[in-house]
Amino acid sequence: MDISSRNTLRKPIAVMILSLGMFSCSPNSQELDLVETTISEIQEALLKKRTSCYEVVSGYLERIEKFDNPEGINAISMINSNALAKAQEIDRVLAAGGALPELFCVPIVVKDNFDTHDLPTTGGSVILRNSYPPDDAFMVSQLRSAGAIIIAKTNMAEWAFSPRETVSSSVGRTANAYDTNFVPAGSSGGTASAVAANFAVAGMGSDTGNSIRGPSSHLALFGIRSTIGLTSRDGVIPLIFDRDIAGPMSRTVEDGVKLFNVVSNYDENDPLAVPDKRESDYREFLKTDGLRGKRIGVFNLFVDRESADVEINEIFFKALDDMRAAGAIIVNSFSIENFDLISAEVESCHSFRYDLSQYFQTLEKPPLDDIGLVLQSGDFAVESRLALEFYSQFSYQDPPDERENPCAIWPDHSERNLLLKNSVAAMDDANLDAVVFPTWSNPPAPINKAVDEYLGDNSQGWVPAAGLPAVTVPMGFWRGRLPAGIQIVGRPYSEGMLIEIAYGFEQATHHRKPPLGLRSPAE
Repeated sequence: MDISSRNTLRKPIAVMILSLGMFSCSPNSQELDLVETTISEIQEALLKKRTSCYEVVSGYLERIEKFDNPEGINAISMINSNALAKAQEIDRVLAAGGALPELFCVPIVVKDNFDTHDLPTTGGSVILRNSYPPDDAFMVSQLRSAGAIIIAKTNMAEWAFSPRETVSSSVGRTANAYDTNFVPAGSSGGTASAVAANFAVAGMGSDTGNSIRGPSSHLALFGIRSTIGLTSRDGVIPLIFDRDIAGPMSRTVEDGVKLFNVVSNYDENDPLAVPDKRESDYREFLKTDGLRGKRIGVFNLFVDRESADVEINEIFFKALDDMRAAGAIIVNSFSIENFDLISAEVESCHSFRYDLSQYFQTLEKPPLDDIGLVLQSGDFAVESRLALEFYSQFSYQDPPDERENPCAIWPDHSERNLLLKNSVAAMDDANLDAVVFPTWSNPPAPINKAVDEYLGDNSQGWVPAAGLPAVTVPMGFWRGRLPAGIQIVGRPYSEGMLIEIAYGFEQATHHRKPPLGLRSPAE
């Protein structure tokens, strides 16, 4: 939605709450503090009748109204006007003592490239401001079936182009919730700042090269990029389909895992999905001693960068000490055979133009059928011009592997397969459970220098090309105020192991803290 339309949606929040009427759960109902509240805390309060789902959802909507635009964060693109009605439905089930699904009354925000049948899905483009998909993305349908309530969509870098910043033609620029003078990275910066600012319990993002892990690192969140083949991308506007991954972003590992446990089901509509690969219950890997006995390698190539910030590296080395103290064995000499050579030869098919045309065909009334037409229209953020010009040069009529000069796509990509093979072999040779490095080697860039000071992004160079799973978890704060994350990478389908390590580290350190100044007086 454009900015004026979005503000029209945002203004009636208080009116919406009053018009539906407060659904009081009991005479002894008391307001739940929503700052840093977890899924289990909300659900426990509901079961003990200390609050209602209506009060929880309306509380988050009021926080959005109070802090998002007024504080210059600009993370939310549109409010779901049906959210309060959904909350009342859950309250009626609670009052009747009915069966409750796994994520009952879990208010979440969703990046605006996930299809939602009841809300426009814009991909950050004003051209799609009125585009209502015919159904939900697979992950959205899984979350809703489990009882989660989508309270809002979040801003994103237009068409998911940028890992540096989050700027759209539909909403504008999103800032870092910890300091609006800095970027939240991209392209899932809206979800990251919204979750960090406690506008919802958790959120959903997508990651082609960086876009879950980078913003999660910049906003002190847990974020997970799963193995290619494990999770569905159906109904998520693509950037490069054979590299795209969708997944949760959350303030705690436990909450992220609860969402991941729901969305990681096999989807036959995703052509790259592989059946029978998920664990039966990822929540079983939430072990406080998850670091004990784990052998963890340090990928020094992403640590010893000439441009790396000294303090970020110091925070990382302290994180390694914390891992040792929690029982991990740190191996400092991890390397991958011919990594630089193979990485340089890994070619991306730059399939955005073709992949997006395939997405447009899923819409009942697509506003266009070729992204090349966007350049002609002029309806895009100035920050998107170079990417639009770049991608528009690639043919969109034919799949990349059927072009005049074919480009191999996953899983039939020899260089990517060799990188994967050598990566697993290196982990096997060192008998490692996982590999770690700073998610970013530098702090967030100033918001007015997002391109010029784009330094330290370690998420692009290895994990997406090899199709490996990775998580990021907070490891501290640069100068005590801007978040930094540690990335943990494993073998294919080792998400359970990564969860164990991430949860063990989180529970041993408790680095997460909320942004200052975003607490309501009543809270």
